[in-house]
Amino acid sequence: MNKKTIVIALLAAGVLGTGGWGVYQLGLRNGMAHAPMTASSQAKGPPADTPVDPSTWGIPDGEAATRRHIEAGLKGGDVDPVTGRPILHYHDPMVPGKKFEAPGKSPFMDMMLVPAYAGAAGSDAGTVSVSSRIQQNLGLRTGEVVSGQLVPEVSAVGTVAWNERGQTVVQARATGFVEKLHVRAALDSVVKGQPLLDMYVPDWAAVQEDYLTAKRLQGRGLETLADGARQRMRQAGMSEAQIALVERTGQVQARMTLVAPSAGVVTELMAREGSTVMTGMPLMRINDLSTVWVQAEVPESQAAQVASGAQVTAQTPAWPGEVFRGQVQAWLPEVNPTTRTRKARMALSNPKAQLVPGMFVQMQLRPASGGQARSTLLVPSEALVRTGKRTLVMAVEDGAFRPLEVQVGREQNGQAEILSGLSQGQKIVLSGQFLIDSEASLKGVEARLSSGKEPALTSAAQPTDPKTYHTSARVEAVTGETVTLTHAEVPALKWPGMTMDFKLAPEVSKQLAAGNEIEIEFRMQEGDAPQIIQWQARTGMPKGGAR
Repeated sequence: MNKKTIVIALLAAGVLGTGGWGVYQLGLRNGMAHAPMTASSQAKGPPADTPVDPSTWGIPDGEAATRRHIEAGLKGGDVDPVTGRPILHYHDPMVPGKKFEAPGKSPFMDMMLVPAYAGAAGSDAGTVSVSSRIQQNLGLRTGEVVSGQLVPEVSAVGTVAWNERGQTVVQARATGFVEKLHVRAALDSVVKGQPLLDMYVPDWAAVQEDYLTAKRLQGRGLETLADGARQRMRQAGMSEAQIALVERTGQVQARMTLVAPSAGVVTELMAREGSTVMTGMPLMRINDLSTVWVQAEVPESQAAQVASGAQVTAQTPAWPGEVFRGQVQAWLPEVNPTTRTRKARMALSNPKAQLVPGMFVQMQLRPASGGQARSTLLVPSEALVRTGKRTLVMAVEDGAFRPLEVQVGREQNGQAEILSGLSQGQKIVLSGQFLIDSEASLKGVEARLSSGKEPALTSAAQPTDPKTYHTSARVEAVTGETVTLTHAEVPALKWPGMTMDFKLAPEVSKQLAAGNEIEIEFRMQEGDAPQIIQWQARTGMPKGGAR
């Protein structure tokens, strides 16, 4: 029973499939019968008399056009009857920077030159074309050259340091012993007049006893004795206040208390309790914090814009919202060779002692004269392409991009001053210009200089390397001044053995034939094949040129 059911199902499926195929064929024939006849005519292509667009050609099409031009006797400046466009020049797609007036074989590669036509995409040798799809993928942005003002202002960073001009050194004025320290650690804050340490000075006891004895003596002419004893106390290192204390109390004051001469921070503590100190020995060092120094790093290209005395405003992340003011105290005669920055010393007012040494600050420097703003051409700094030798900007011209060399002045807040090379309202590329610059380099596009001169067509290559090289070779073919050789390796140029074209110098003999085994001396040329300046047969005398 199950087998009978399966057979019936298979037969039904076959009948349905056959019926469906028949319906499909019927619909296909009806559709073909009602289709418009113009489709066939469109498939045949454009009429024969329609000019061909050379922008769609590949390299083989360009080579075929060059061969056709040779047969027809066409050259640069003539109109190609196939394209209907004037011929600008011929070039090698692998070396696009070199242009030739006449069609022929490339001096660089084993291929024909390719023509360039007026009005074709990329025909302008000074521009680069990028498809709209690629521009969208790159997120390419454009803008305009605007006129604006730059207020002379230089940004710099630096670190806070002690003001060495506000430093005070406390010294021992006599030989003695430190009995007690009132300030026991470095970096302790002190105020003016605060006791620092107690000293016992044995030498003071004797001179004070002499002075008190002379004061007790009565008689004529004894005043000179007291004056002499007072002078000896001064020479022993006693201050006027200590001498006055001895006179007022009438007692020997062998112990003294040193007090802080100014307020600040004890940056160095050399004395310890019980230690012996000698005359002139530094006991501690006190630095004032009411004014601090900042050692700033300013780019050397901007250092000339700011002179000593210029106003400075500074901010630090340690005190958000606080603005500290000061001035440029001095430019130090030192340039960092790594960062190419010059050091400047800034003096900042610090009345609340908020700035301490080691803090990082960001500063804005203005010229001492106030820095009047002037009108100039401005572009975003991101639009600049710095190659190391020059600075370029990509200008937009009729949908294409042209590299322009510009002279850049000051830069501030993301804006660059343009001194020459651009005009107001000119459209430029703001992002993606590095890819366009790479494409221009690959295509041999030269940046237009301020003189506006276009590169001339190449008629003859000039030697660029006075050095000559030697190798052995076999002549494969001779075409005018061009010789195709299969040469051995050239170690000096790291060339392996290969077949390539050479040019014969004008004074060299042209009596060469295929199959000759020769020794050659040649030199390199810019934009052309190497030039043979002398050759000789393997078993013969030198030919062409003097030894």
